[in-house]
Amino acid sequence: MASDKILPKLFEFVDKNAESYKQLLKEAVAIPSVSSDAKYRADCVRMVHWTQDKLKELGATTELRDVGYQTIDCQEVKLPPVLVGTLGNDPKKNTICIYGHLDVQPALKSDGWLTEPFELVERDGKLFGRGSTDDKGPVLGWLHVINAYKAIGEELPVNLKFVFECMEESGSEGLDELLMEKLKPEGFFDTVDYVCISDNYWLGTTKPCITYGLRGISYYFLEVECAKMDLHSGVYGGTVHEAMSDLIYLMNTLVDKDGKILITDIYKSVAPLTENEKKLYDTIDFNPDAYRDSIGAHQLAHKGVKEQILMHRWRFPSLSLHGIEGAAFQPGAKTVIPGKVIGKFSIRLVPNQEPEEVEKLVFDYIHKKWAERGSPNKMRITAQSGRAWTENPDHPHYQAAARATKLIYKTDPDMSREGGSIPVTITLQEASGRNVLLLPMGAGDDMAHSQNEKINVRNYIEGIKLFGAYLFEVGKLPK
Repeated sequence: MASDKILPKLFEFVDKNAESYKQLLKEAVAIPSVSSDAKYRADCVRMVHWTQDKLKELGATTELRDVGYQTIDCQEVKLPPVLVGTLGNDPKKNTICIYGHLDVQPALKSDGWLTEPFELVERDGKLFGRGSTDDKGPVLGWLHVINAYKAIGEELPVNLKFVFECMEESGSEGLDELLMEKLKPEGFFDTVDYVCISDNYWLGTTKPCITYGLRGISYYFLEVECAKMDLHSGVYGGTVHEAMSDLIYLMNTLVDKDGKILITDIYKSVAPLTENEKKLYDTIDFNPDAYRDSIGAHQLAHKGVKEQILMHRWRFPSLSLHGIEGAAFQPGAKTVIPGKVIGKFSIRLVPNQEPEEVEKLVFDYIHKKWAERGSPNKMRITAQSGRAWTENPDHPHYQAAARATKLIYKTDPDMSREGGSIPVTITLQEASGRNVLLLPMGAGDDMAHSQNEKINVRNYIEGIKLFGAYLFEVGKLPK
């Protein structure tokens, strides 16, 4: 049956079942699968099992793969299993490997949420809840569209494989080893033709996009510990060299007020800007004034020039300071002097920047600054990194996704890069040897890691249709 008959039936079914899709998202959001906190580890495991049950109901063959343990607060904690699945094995059909994650960032109402973060609330055409857009809504979108094809009596136009983890927000611990050292040798990727991830967002709020590049990331943990732990005298006489003072000094040497990274030679290996790449920025639908208003800023960096703003979000490295562990952060006057503090910062990496090279530059720079400080305290720096990723937006896989997007949203999507990082993207590219595509469901104002995370009802429901059209278009590509 032609697309002019199948897809309208599919879309009609999706529209009629919108409320049930919201209810399932409500169930998923209610599971507080916070991967960074050991006390929520059972919820992470529960989230994996919940998703496995849903996949089984759709007829998929599934298994849970053990990926070992991690250390949290000096205790060994078992990692959540990775959910691996297969649906369909028709050798005449293309096979897509779908990746998604089931864990979420921490969230408390006291952080500034208007509603309880783990209770999905619909308000003004938006579905608020932790994980609604990152990444439970998109993961469920794939399950919904499979169900929709089955419900209208049509075969899936492709075979599907699934990799769903519950540690993405905490560095995807154990996943690379599973993909490269177990699933790849076992032949899991042998029949895969394409890889698709929906764990990112439109550039703005109105025009869809397809993403062909991500920045990598290096997390740094900068630990300073007092050489002398008798800190009482420091309160009264200033006789102790405080760890906090040393840490603030070091972190203040990393970046200037305009966001320029001060680490020596950090920009040296950044890929040069070509004329062809430069032209891509001219047609991107991005309004700096609207963006400025949406984030409540009175002015933007880089003098508000569209191309410069986008380049610094996508193709140049950036450094962010994230927090200080061990400090007295509770409300009220405090005179606690911590004996050990850990500062956390990250650098977003871009193509041509290798993590090992950047880590060495950071370590050398920090050690140089520490020597200049001349402190008697002890300092240690460690890192955890993932590489940047890019693909060819002219690939037939991308063009199939573009046709699907235009069918749903009646406009050609922007081909864009992304300022965020999804380290598993490059691992999936290497494990499969296939083209990897990022197909967003959410919008640019979804506040994925912040308070009041949401997904627009329109993006959720139309996103399910988009996935259905995408599967159909990929099904038409030659084997």
